Amino acid sequence: MDKVRRLRAMSSLCRQQAAYNSMNKWKLLAEAEYWDHLAELALSSHFQQCNAITNTNDAEAKTISP
Repeated sequence: MDKVRRLRAMSSLCRQQAAYNSMNKWKLLAEAEYWDHLAELALSSHFQQCNAITNTNDAEAKTISP
């Protein structure tokens, strides 16, 4: 989850810079979108891993109990 926090912080930083730097505004906003996309992928991956672990534990519990 720290990775997601860092990626979102980078996105926020790019958006802040875009507000003050009109010459590179569109480039910085595009970079912010890129960081947001990476954060979304990292978060999705994290939850998929959590769900896989939960599903594996549930399957093991079902095979152990009569």
